[in-house]
Amino acid sequence: MNHISPLAYVHPEAQMGDNNVIGPFCFIDKNTVIGDNNTLQNSVTINYGARIGSNNEIFPGASLSTKPQDLKFRGEDTICQIGDNNSIRENVTISRGTASKGTTIVGNNNLLMENMHIAHDCVIGNGCIIGNSTKFAGEVVVDDNAIISATVLCHQFIRIGSYVMIQGGSRTSQDIPPYIIAGKEPIRYAGVNLIGLRRRGFSNETITQIHDAYRLLYSKGVLAEGIEEIKKNIPLTPEIQYLIDFVQSSKRGIIR
Repeated sequence: MNHISPLAYVHPEAQMGDNNVIGPFCFIDKNTVIGDNNTLQNSVTINYGARIGSNNEIFPGASLSTKPQDLKFRGEDTICQIGDNNSIRENVTISRGTASKGTTIVGNNNLLMENMHIAHDCVIGNGCIIGNSTKFAGEVVVDDNAIISATVLCHQFIRIGSYVMIQGGSRTSQDIPPYIIAGKEPIRYAGVNLIGLRRRGFSNETITQIHDAYRLLYSKGVLAEGIEEIKKNIPLTPEIQYLIDFVQSSKRGIIR
């Protein structure tokens, strides 16, 4: 049984699973689907096109599946897909997709802190922590287990790799490759995220290989030459292959 406050509004066409708690002054629009065991505290807005999984907690003032802040948007039928076990804190805003991709995606087990924004067609992975007032422009991709501190500004179309730690207050218009600490002004490579990798169970051998890979990558003026050095000198484990693939597929270039 769902527990819906008499002071909340749920559109008759909204689809809802079981054991959800909908607090006072919440608004749930039509063309929305909500799974099981979600808690919507007071004053949460679930807009048209939302697809929300199970076991999420959504805090006051959050507005999900909002109309994209994109002048090219012409009212096309798009969605915002949110997975399971997320904590979405106060005043978080997440836009639905546009004709570009059609869907904004937030995965599972993420902590989205107060007042942060995810724009249209972004893809956020699993296990990420995103700090207060951080802003993602359109079509940003964040891979799994990234930690992004408060008030970080991310240019549209960039990609952020897994297991990174980004310093608070940073701004980036280039991709941030995996496993590193990124910070300073202007933003740049500040070393391998040693503590984060150890906490996630990476072996000392793997961490050493990642460190050596970045030493070779950044030792050359041309990244392609650095990648060739990595291939020659370091075993192509899944972690190293992911790093290589990330750099080679980067369209905006990586921070240096």
